[in-house]
Amino acid sequence: MDIRTRDVFATMRPDLLRVEERLEKAAQIDFPMVTDLILDLVRAGGKRLRPLILLLAGRAYANDQDNLVTAAAGVELLHTASLVHDDTVDRAGMRRGRPTLNSVLPSGAVILLGDFLFAQSAMLAAATNSPRVVSIFASTLADICDGQLREMFFAHRLDQTRDEYERRIFGKTASLFAGSAEMGAIIGDAPESHVQALRQYGSDVGMAFQIVDDVLDLREGSGQLGKPAGHDLTQGTVTLPTIIYASGLTASSAAWTRLEDVVSGAVGEPAQLRRVVEEIRGSGALDAAMREAEHFAARSKSHIVASPDRETREMLEEIADVVCERSA
Repeated sequence: MDIRTRDVFATMRPDLLRVEERLEKAAQIDFPMVTDLILDLVRAGGKRLRPLILLLAGRAYANDQDNLVTAAAGVELLHTASLVHDDTVDRAGMRRGRPTLNSVLPSGAVILLGDFLFAQSAMLAAATNSPRVVSIFASTLADICDGQLREMFFAHRLDQTRDEYERRIFGKTASLFAGSAEMGAIIGDAPESHVQALRQYGSDVGMAFQIVDDVLDLREGSGQLGKPAGHDLTQGTVTLPTIIYASGLTASSAAWTRLEDVVSGAVGEPAQLRRVVEEIRGSGALDAAMREAEHFAARSKSHIVASPDRETREMLEEIADVVCERSA
């Protein structure tokens, strides 16, 4: 981890600890075993980039600390709830190297727990007493559902365009980054032009984040990600590296047939998957996709030049860099 990463997280650590306390309090439920499972999931939440962006978006302005912390806990809980439902839909057995809720509980119970977390996250948004924050929260939830539905309905299809891919990942991932930045700026009482600029910053960072995630799925192995390389392919999820790789193939080639067999689910042998993953790795598609992620990250920085606090601007820039430099 480089010095810049240590700086932003060290600076914001007191605020993030307050977010963590609110988050864990909201995740409590009257069944001790279930509470322990949910808290394990919440505590495995990684770098807390979404709440961090929300906190920073408000920091340069009025800095209504209590409401910023409350909203930040709300967006992280919304993210956690979406992962619970996502894992249930995908029948995923592991998340961040840990068993998923649906691997230890009946699917009906898991869906209800996801709904409980959605409700708790909405209550946190409402506790800010800002109708506009609640409205953004609701529209973001709708965007997330749209992205998940697009992933489901476009699964197992190689004939996807970059525009379709970008619309899907905006809903699935970038919308919450965008909404987090927008909510933080509103709670901070930023000028409207800054609110919109920060929303675009969040959107671009979120797009970069998901593209990097899609690259890591093919580049890394279970040691880093807690799941085998090419997991998206086995789910029939066509991501940017695969789109780039497929664009260089002819439909009559053996490589196209191998890729189509894996994506369609017609062939599920591990050896076939490994071969396709190696072919994608050797094609230059991962580097090309990373350049797209870096483009989004670089563009995100152009949206925060008007922010009145230099330290906050620098930390927002650091987050954009961290997103592209991560390995898990």
